[in-house]
Amino acid sequence: MKNKTWTASPLFLIFSLSMFILSALNWQNKNLFILDCLISFITIAIVFTHISRFNLYIKKAIKHTADSLGKIDINVINMLPLPTAIIGDNGDIIYFNASFSNKVGEDKDLTGEPIDQFIPGKTIDQLLKHKGIDVAYGERRYTVFGFKTNGVTILYFLEDTYYKLSTFEYIESRPAVALAIFDNKEEVIGDSIDGEDVQIIASVERELQKWVASTTGFLRKLDGDRYLIIFEERHIRSFILEKFKILENIRKIKIHDDKEATISIGIGKNGSNLKECELWARKALDMALGRGGDQVAIKQGDSYSFFGGISKGTEKRGKVRIRAIASILAEHVKNSDKVIIMGHKFSDLDSLGAAVGLWSVVSKGQEKQAFIVVNRSGTLALSLVESIENSGNLDIFLTPLEALDIITEKTLLIIVDTQCEEMLESKKLFKMAKKVVIIDHHRMMVGHIKNSIVFYHDPHASSASEMVTELIQYLGENKLTKLEAEALLAGIMLDTKNFISRTGSRTFEAAAFLRKKNADPTQAKKFSANSMDTYKEKYQLISKAEVFDGYVLACADESYTNIRVVAAQAADELLDIKGVRSSFVLYPCDGGVGISARSLGDINVQLIMEQLGGGGHQTMAGTHMKGYKITEAKEKLLSCITASIDN
Repeated sequence: MKNKTWTASPLFLIFSLSMFILSALNWQNKNLFILDCLISFITIAIVFTHISRFNLYIKKAIKHTADSLGKIDINVINMLPLPTAIIGDNGDIIYFNASFSNKVGEDKDLTGEPIDQFIPGKTIDQLLKHKGIDVAYGERRYTVFGFKTNGVTILYFLEDTYYKLSTFEYIESRPAVALAIFDNKEEVIGDSIDGEDVQIIASVERELQKWVASTTGFLRKLDGDRYLIIFEERHIRSFILEKFKILENIRKIKIHDDKEATISIGIGKNGSNLKECELWARKALDMALGRGGDQVAIKQGDSYSFFGGISKGTEKRGKVRIRAIASILAEHVKNSDKVIIMGHKFSDLDSLGAAVGLWSVVSKGQEKQAFIVVNRSGTLALSLVESIENSGNLDIFLTPLEALDIITEKTLLIIVDTQCEEMLESKKLFKMAKKVVIIDHHRMMVGHIKNSIVFYHDPHASSASEMVTELIQYLGENKLTKLEAEALLAGIMLDTKNFISRTGSRTFEAAAFLRKKNADPTQAKKFSANSMDTYKEKYQLISKAEVFDGYVLACADESYTNIRVVAAQAADELLDIKGVRSSFVLYPCDGGVGISARSLGDINVQLIMEQLGGGGHQTMAGTHMKGYKITEAKEKLLSCITASIDN
C-alpha cells in the first residue's frame, strides 16, 4: 500500500496556485498584492493542515487495525490471493492488499477512497448482514463477503464474472413457448367477399412472421387459426418494454365496416422443460381468451402477467355450445338431491335475476327442489326479493346459515355472476359443496375457481342473466313466469345500462325471448328504482366530481345505507360529461374504500382495478381496498390511472 499525500485536497491546491498567480499579476498594487499573498498562505496552511490530519487519521486507523488483528493476520491479508480491503468507520478504505489494488483498484492508491464506489448500490450494513452479496463493478462481477472483528470491518471480493455471465446467458437462452390465435378469424371468413378473407389472414400471418423474425425463434402454423412460436426468454423482456407492439400491428389490419383484426397470445416461460412450458402456454392462452382476447398472457409458475386487452372483443357464441352446456347441466341437476343457487356478495339485479331464472327452470322445468342464497342485509336488489316473495314463493330464499344446514354431498351448488371465491355470498357453503357449477360473464381472473364440474364462462356476454336466458330455452322455457322473465330482463338492463353498453346480437335475442314471455321493460326498470334520499345522495356525490384529462373522479365523504348503489349509478352518469372517457367513484365501506369504475370502451378499467385487487369488465369494474382511507386510495388510484394512460 503506497503513501497517499497530495490527492487529499486537489481543489485547494489549484486554488492556492491560482492565488499566487493573481498575486504576481497584481505586484504593482502593494495593498492588493499583500492581500492576495495573505489569502494564498492561508489556503496553503488549510491544505497542509487537512492533509496532516488525514494522514494522522490513516496512521491511527492502520495502527488500530494492526493492533486489533495482530501482525500475523495483517501478513495473511497481504498474502491472500483474494482482493481484500479494510474499511474505516467513515466507510473509507484504510488498508488493502496487492490483489485488491491490482484486480479491483487498477493499481491505484486507494487509501481514503470511499468503498461505496466499488460496491455500487450496496451498503456496508448489507454486506455484513448477508453471507455473500452480488456486486457489479465495471465489467467484472464479484461476490463480496464482509465481517467485523474487534471493531474492524474486512471485505473480501471473490470474482465470479464468468460464472455469473454464463448463468445469465443460460437463463436468457432458455426456450419459451407461445401459442397465438387469430381471435376473430371466423368473423372475417363469414363476412368477407371476393377473397378478402384470404388477404386478411395472409396479412395477419405476415405480421406474426415479421414479429418472430426479430427473434432467434421460429413460427409454425397449427390447425385452424392457431400458431406455435418458440423463442428464447431474452426476447420477452424487449417485448414487455414495447408493450407487445405486435397486438397494435395486428389491429392495424382493418376488416370491412371498420372492424379490426385481433390476436391473443399465451406464453409459458421458465418451466422445468419444454412440455411444461407448452402446458403453461395453453393455460395462458385460455386466460387471455377468457379475459376478452386481444392480449398477451404470460404464465410463469403460478403467476400471470397481462398486456394489451384494449379492444372490446368479438362475440363468439354458438347455439351448439349452449345446447351442450344445458344438456350437461340438466344431467347434473337430475343426479342431485337438491340445487342451491348462489351469487356474489352484495348481490345486484344481474346476480339475483340469473339466480331467479335458474331457480324457475330447475324447480319447475327439471322438477328438482331448488333454493337461492341471499343475504338480505347486504343485497342491492331487495325489491326483487320482495316481489318474488309477494308472488307466493315464500320459501325459495335462504340465508347462508340456512343453506349450510341443508347442503349434502349430493347437493349441486350453482354459482352465478362471479368466478372468484373471495366474492361469494358464502365461502363456507362453497367449501362444503362437492359439486359446483359456475356461470359467469366477467373476464377471467387469475384466482378463479378451478374445481367446478362445469365452468360456463363467456366474457362476451352482456350479463349472467343473458347467459341464463339462453340456457333456459333448452331446459324448460314453458315454465317461466312473467315476473321471473322480468327479473332476468332487469339483470340484462342493469349490466347493459338499458341496452347502451356491452350489447351484442345475442343480447337482443335474449331480450326478445323474455318479451315473448311477457316481460315488461317498465316493470323490470322499477326493480332498480331509487328512493328520493338515494337520488339526492347520488347527485350530491356527482357534484363533488373532479374532471381530469379524459377521466373524472368523485369521492364520497361518508358511508350510508345505499352507498354501493349510489356510487355505481354516479359512475354511470359521470360518463355523460363531454370529453370524459372513464369515471371512478370512491366511497368508504367495510373498513376500507370501494371503487366503482366505468368507461366508454377505449380505456380498460378492468386492468386498472386489477392493479388494486379488483376486476370486472373493460367498461365496468370495481374493487374494495381494505384498510385504506379515501385520500390514500385516491392517491394510489391516480398513480394506476397515470401508468395506464402512459402505456
